[in-house]
Amino acid sequence: MTAGIAECARAVVAPGTEVVGVTSEFGPASIESHYDEALSVPGVLRAIERGEHEGVSGYVIACFGDPGLDAARELASGPVVGIAEAAMHTASFLGRGFSVVTTLGRTMGRAVDLAEHYGMQRFCRGIHACDIAVLDLHDDPDVRKVVTEACRDALEADGSDVIVLGCAGMADMGALISTELEVPVVDGVTAATLTVQSLVAMGLRTSQRGEFAPPPPKDYLTG
Repeated sequence: MTAGIAECARAVVAPGTEVVGVTSEFGPASIESHYDEALSVPGVLRAIERGEHEGVSGYVIACFGDPGLDAARELASGPVVGIAEAAMHTASFLGRGFSVVTTLGRTMGRAVDLAEHYGMQRFCRGIHACDIAVLDLHDDPDVRKVVTEACRDALEADGSDVIVLGCAGMADMGALISTELEVPVVDGVTAATLTVQSLVAMGLRTSQRGEFAPPPPKDYLTG
């Protein structure tokens, strides 16, 4: 799945831009609960720390829960963007309202929280689940059909103009679903990748004044 996500990102970046897909060295195999998300954050931050040593210019957190986003911004010298954040903002440019189609029903609350956190309540018309587990997105031959029908139902139920795909594992479905349903379908991986690239091109990074300054040095228990 990481390789597929990275391939989708490479398809949209400017020539000469290097995209490196990274899977956390520790944490859950997929993120489908608050517990999963909490355990995933140390791996995200470890990857950011390694990227800083390797001279990485910017980062995309390719999970729709945007785990560890604020902490990552404290560590990174370049911009850090989450895919839910980027997808929702991008969708707000394309219509009066959008619907999110995500994986399992238990993750819908997190999407609602993020829409509120990002100030997107005005645009977010509804959150819907297709009830496919994250790791099944690449194993089930009927996945795209199921996700497409969930998107179709969301458009009708919400009266929305745009679909936001609520999982990085759906990144390769956006264009095909958009063609079939004849509405914009926003994949957060490509939206976040191009947002990061634009910020880097403009010479912009997260402000280090106040909240997002590097964390103060202290001892941490690691046992």
